[in-house]
Amino acid sequence: LRQIDRDQPMKTLCALIICSLAAAPAVAQQVQPKLDTALSSKPTDRALLVDRIVAVVNDEVITQRELNERMSFIARQLEKQGTPLPARDVLARQVLDRMISDLSLAQLAKENGVKVDDTQLERAITGIARDNKLDLPGMRAALEKDGINYNKFRDDIRSEIVQSRLREREVESTINVAESEVDNVLVAEKSRASSGQEYQLQHILVTVPDKADAAQISARKKRAEEAAAQVTRGDDFSKVAASFSDAPDGLQGGNLGWRSPERLPTLFNDAITPLQAGQTTAILRSPNGFHIIKLLERRGASQQQTVAQTKVRHILLVPGQSGSDADIQKRMLTLKERVEKGEDFAVLAKATSVDGSAQAGGDLGWVSPGDLVAEFEKAMNALKPNEISTPVQSQFGWHLIQVLERRSETLTDEKKRAQVRLALRGRKSEEAYQDWVRQVRDRAYVDNRLEEK
Repeated sequence: LRQIDRDQPMKTLCALIICSLAAAPAVAQQVQPKLDTALSSKPTDRALLVDRIVAVVNDEVITQRELNERMSFIARQLEKQGTPLPARDVLARQVLDRMISDLSLAQLAKENGVKVDDTQLERAITGIARDNKLDLPGMRAALEKDGINYNKFRDDIRSEIVQSRLREREVESTINVAESEVDNVLVAEKSRASSGQEYQLQHILVTVPDKADAAQISARKKRAEEAAAQVTRGDDFSKVAASFSDAPDGLQGGNLGWRSPERLPTLFNDAITPLQAGQTTAILRSPNGFHIIKLLERRGASQQQTVAQTKVRHILLVPGQSGSDADIQKRMLTLKERVEKGEDFAVLAKATSVDGSAQAGGDLGWVSPGDLVAEFEKAMNALKPNEISTPVQSQFGWHLIQVLERRSETLTDEKKRAQVRLALRGRKSEEAYQDWVRQVRDRAYVDNRLEEK
């Protein structure tokens, strides 16, 4: 259960609605029967089925209708954030590029048998509703009010979970942090003038393909210089990021949120240390490409001297060992009901849990952020003292969680090392993930037809 070799970063939802129409000549033989069916349909049916293809990714396509739907969604999100919209053609190129990457990942997941069943999907959607303090009907109404089709929302969530699992298997499992790396960060913090500070940042990344030649590198640098010129003349940084950035957060204005120094590459730390709030760096070159960073705000060490801890206990049941997923969920809901009616959680944990903590009544003691796997920690953080969760699934099995107490503790050296280790994992994970996504995209056959008239 402890968080050792895993981090669970969050990212934006990915639209992966795949149309069954004709593709490029190289793959036409595979999809031609579907096209013949569409063309043999009644005229009213054809009006619904036939659509302009704006991109081919291996043997699947993205249509103009799908692109328009995704652009509308992104535009609404940018407007809610108060981010000025880029020109429509610029937004179209950015959104389509992201859809191509997402479809490449979806195809890889399918090839590797990574999928999410309806039970897991419903559990995830219920969790999203709970996080937004809504029930399922309320969330559905809120989505429809924002013009988001609920069935498409479900498809997007399923795709997001699939990609997360693919990321865990292909990227997270390869990330390791040596104790010497933790030592280096702690030593650097003591000598750095900004030690103990955090930075709120925005970021523009113009990626450079693997094994790029001089012409490709020059073209990408020129693109970064164009973005930098717009920022320098006073254009809104969020708008420029939405127009130019290849980073996953680009279409959200490039907002990186608050980052501690250990969560940033040395290149970034050195560049932002002398900046004042509101200033941007020059163009920075890394193995991933060209970067521009804006410092929004900095805050000091006083906010990092304590850590919020939770005293928590749980019951763990493992599929196969304790029955099927469905059986376990029903059993846990029954256990939850029994506790809520007055039975002792510790007694039930001793009798049913297969975790090593069972003999202690499921007690995990006081835990700090990052001590536990992401799914467990997220569910735990949403609970009030003495409240019991619904069944929560992690890599270890299914958990029934009860929070007992919460407290704030002074950050010990041991906990500081744990925080640094977790931050380093997060930084390495994000860098490795972006590099891996780029490799998956580069291996795919892509025919981008957006500019065709």
